[in-house]
Amino acid sequence: MKNKIFALLALGAFVLSAVNVNFAATNGKAKNDNQLLALLPPSDGAMTVDAKRFFSEALPQILSGNQPMLAGILAKFDEIKTRTGIDPKQFQQVAIGVNAFKVSEKDYNFEPLLLARGQFNAAGLVAVAKIASNGKYREEKIGDRTVYVFSAKEIIEQNKSKITNSTVSKILDKLLAGLSNELAMTVYDDKTLALGSLARVREIFESKTRISGEVLGLVSRKPNAIINFGAKVPNGLSQFLDLDNDELGKNLDAIRFLSGSMDVFDGSTAVSFSAKTVNSEQAKGLKEMLDGLQVVGKALLGGAKTPDKKVYAKMVENAKIAQVGNEVMLDLQVPQADLNVIIGEKK
Repeated sequence: MKNKIFALLALGAFVLSAVNVNFAATNGKAKNDNQLLALLPPSDGAMTVDAKRFFSEALPQILSGNQPMLAGILAKFDEIKTRTGIDPKQFQQVAIGVNAFKVSEKDYNFEPLLLARGQFNAAGLVAVAKIASNGKYREEKIGDRTVYVFSAKEIIEQNKSKITNSTVSKILDKLLAGLSNELAMTVYDDKTLALGSLARVREIFESKTRISGEVLGLVSRKPNAIINFGAKVPNGLSQFLDLDNDELGKNLDAIRFLSGSMDVFDGSTAVSFSAKTVNSEQAKGLKEMLDGLQVVGKALLGGAKTPDKKVYAKMVENAKIAQVGNEVMLDLQVPQADLNVIIGEKK
């Protein structure tokens, strides 16, 4: 199901732990991120996450206007660490590769593979995962390498009772509904773990090919950003959406490549999205659609009275939409003061 990729990330948090990480300078970090990404097998889409910056910079800054929310989220990660020995905050880099395949007329499954790297003993983390599973795993061989295959549902069910927060429990319930397969884990190298379906883990060791240059280039456009993603969409985006509007579907079907990023700076958060179409005429149609939506948004929010709607109006106004050839870009930078209004502590 479509929740599978998110389920994998949650499982990674449950079955992994690590020690303190020493990080390289920004240029070296970007190089390492690209190296990790390049290890992925062929994938329809990929994402990189600078996990250290996410926890140390992005989360504290974005939620700085709502300290109770920030404290609550960090407390839940600490609770996971205390209860299970797992600390998702200790990873240096994460790269995720995803393949999509059709399972019915209107439904797709997403098969992910996750590589997690840090200054830790990868074999030691696998040992922690084995202990956390209470022996509920089996072993498979890929050459001389041992792969440990866990029941994904059992891992979540086993640890769900240790999480007292009702919101987290609801999220786990949704993950269970979308997760039916197993989770395979093995050591890629001394500092890197590979997690995913057994087929995808096999692929990274047995396949002689790697992620395509097209997808690699999309994800690497802003290598220093906290989050980057890129994907190829051979048959257009409308196949993943239930749309009644033929014109909207036509514009979405013209998209063949997607990419984007998220980063934080001193006092603001920036998000960028890019869509590439087959030709410039299709890109023109897509840009005109986005321009029209921006006009409608301005009209609807132009007379906003409440602080949050005023911020939304400013965001719509400040969104920059541009076209270069067959590519359409949308960029938005949101001051922290505006984020504080939207997600800040309500009094």
